[in-house]
Amino acid sequence: MKRYIDQELLRWKSDPVRKTLLVRGARQVGKTFSVRELGKSFTYYLEVNFESDREVHHFFEKDLDPNELSRNLSAYYNVPIKDGETLLFFDEIQACIPAISSLRFFHEKKPGLHLVAAGSLLEFALKDIPSFGVGRIEHLFMYPLSFDEFLIASGQEQQYHLKRNSSADNPLNDAFHFKLISYLKQYLLLGGLPEVIQSFLDSGDYFRPQAILDQLITGLEDDFAKYKARVPSTRLTEVFKSVVFQAGNKFNFSRASDSANHPQTKEALELLEMAGLVYRVKHTAANGLPLGAEINPKKFKVILFDHGIFHRILGLELSTHLVSDSFSVINKGQLAEQYAGTEIIKYSSNKSRAPLYYWHREKRGSSAEVDYLVQKDQTILPVEVKSGTQGKMQSLRIFMNEKNIQTGIRVSLENFCQYDNIQVYPLYAIENIFS
Repeated sequence: MKRYIDQELLRWKSDPVRKTLLVRGARQVGKTFSVRELGKSFTYYLEVNFESDREVHHFFEKDLDPNELSRNLSAYYNVPIKDGETLLFFDEIQACIPAISSLRFFHEKKPGLHLVAAGSLLEFALKDIPSFGVGRIEHLFMYPLSFDEFLIASGQEQQYHLKRNSSADNPLNDAFHFKLISYLKQYLLLGGLPEVIQSFLDSGDYFRPQAILDQLITGLEDDFAKYKARVPSTRLTEVFKSVVFQAGNKFNFSRASDSANHPQTKEALELLEMAGLVYRVKHTAANGLPLGAEINPKKFKVILFDHGIFHRILGLELSTHLVSDSFSVINKGQLAEQYAGTEIIKYSSNKSRAPLYYWHREKRGSSAEVDYLVQKDQTILPVEVKSGTQGKMQSLRIFMNEKNIQTGIRVSLENFCQYDNIQVYPLYAIENIFS
C-alpha cells in the first residue's frame, strides 16, 4: 500500500545532513508499516519495540552513549548496526523515556547512522522532557490514508491522474466523474485506517471492515486508561464520542459530559487532541494573515481523526449509504464536513500539526459561516462544503465581500466548474486545491 509519506522517508534517507527522525501520529495510521518498507532499502534493518521487548529497557538505564547502545542492541538482536547500511527503528518509544532522551545523542555522536523513532501518545512523554531535541530531531506527522492514497491502493492510478489534471477549465467527463464518486462512497464508508482498507481490498466485503472498525474503537477506548491518571477513562470516552455528536457545531463542554466539571472535560479534550485523535477547528476573524493571529480560543469546533471511526460511532446505516445518490441522507452528523477537514490536514505540510480554521458571524438576521479557511501562499481561501449538488453560497459570498477576498472555493458533488469568482471542486478532489 503506497503512502505519500514513503517519499518523505526516502528523501530523509538520502539527505546527507539528516537528523534523527521522529514519526508521529495516532495509533493504527500505518507508522510501523511505512518504516518497515523503508527498511527494505537498507542492507540491515533492526526494529526495537519498547512495548514488547521490555528487556532492552535495561540498556537505556545508565549510559546513553549511542556507540555503547548500538553495540548492545546489535548483540541482543544479532543484527549489525553500521553507519549508512543499517536502519535502526525504535518503535513504541513512548514506553521507554530514556530511549527518547537518547535520540539527541545519536544525532550528536553518531550522525552517520539512520535512526527512526515512532510511537503513539508521544506527546504525553515529550511534555515531560524539557527542551527535547531542539534542533536535533526532525518530526514527520502521519495520518490515515487520504482519498488519493485509497484510490491508488484500489488500482485506480489512471483515475487519480485524470482527477489531478482536471479543473474548472478542464472538467472530467461525466463517466469518470461518477466513477470517482462511487470510489468516494467506498472511502467514506471505510475511513482511512490501513487495516480497514486492506481488509476491504482483500475481500471486497464491506462488513468485515465494519467489524474491524468496531474493534479499533474498543482498542482506542482501552488505551484511554493509559493517558492520564487525573482524567478517568470513562470521561475520555464521553468526550471522544461527544466530538462525533457535536460535529459541525461549536463545541459545547456542558454537552460533552453530564458528570464532569468544566476543567476536567476541557483537559480530556486536550488529551485527545494531543494524542492526534481529534482536531480542533479554531474560529478566526480572518482579517488577514496569519489566520492564527485572530482566533477566539473560546469558540471552536472539533472533528475526529478518521471518518470511518466517526460514522461507526454515529451509527450511520450501511445500506442507506450504498444506494444513496446524495450525501444528504447520510449527512446527519456532518460527514462531508468531517471528511473535508481531515483531507485538508492530510494535504497540508507533514512537518508540523496542520491547523484548521473556520469563520462565523453571529448577527441577527444575517448570520453566516464558512466551513474552512485555508492559507495558500499569501492568500486566504474560504472553503464551503456541501454534501450534495445543490445549496446556496450566501455565507461564502458574505465572507468574500466583507474581507475583500477575490476567490472562493465550493466543495460538493458537482463536477469541476466555476460560478463567477467561486471555483467548484468535487469532494473527491480536495487535493487539487493545494496542488
